Amino acid sequence: MTYTTGAAEDYLKTIYSHTEWQGDLITPSALALRLGVAPSSVTEMVKKLATSGLITHVPYGPLALTDAGRLRATAVVRRHRLIETWLVGEMGYDWDQVHDEAEVLEHSISDRLLEAINARLGFPTHDPHGDPIPAADGTVLRPPASLLTDATVGQSGTVLRISDRDPAVLRELAADLIGPGTEFTLTAPFTIALADGQSRLISVAAAASIWVTAPD
Repeated sequence: MTYTTGAAEDYLKTIYSHTEWQGDLITPSALALRLGVAPSSVTEMVKKLATSGLITHVPYGPLALTDAGRLRATAVVRRHRLIETWLVGEMGYDWDQVHDEAEVLEHSISDRLLEAINARLGFPTHDPHGDPIPAADGTVLRPPASLLTDATVGQSGTVLRISDRDPAVLRELAADLIGPGTEFTLTAPFTIALADGQSRLISVAAAASIWVTAPD
């Protein structure tokens, strides 16, 4: 039996998102923390997902999606990111306001409405935070990237993606006019010069949320 409830989809999406921009698999305890649920709830759901062939898991070990699980996860991620893009582009939301709305809507809108939204938006490839929107077949095009905190002074590049986990960081960067597509040069730790020559001193939390083009 395959579980397709909203809760199961949230688990699959979170497992997928954890490894999307880095390679370390998520542990059950980290999954519980990310979802804000009790470890016992994670244990129960993990067993269901493993029995359904959506994840692989050994007791107390990390979790990995199977091919079927990844396809299901990218379908939910596709919904989530298209809805976020629609809310910002068509409904007047700011990029720090869309995550919770998309969490609700991703489980309720029909496939027909989702594809209508996709067409209305002009078939976008990335959401407002720079995360790639998976294709309907699960294909994801993600460029090489690294964290700004790993950049060296003098390195230039382009902002590719900003984590949406902290709305305060998104508001900070919006005020500084920093987002996906912003060209920069790191002139000092936590200080970047923009293409117009202006400098921005950004917080540690913001720097740890920004993914940029990988250095050559």
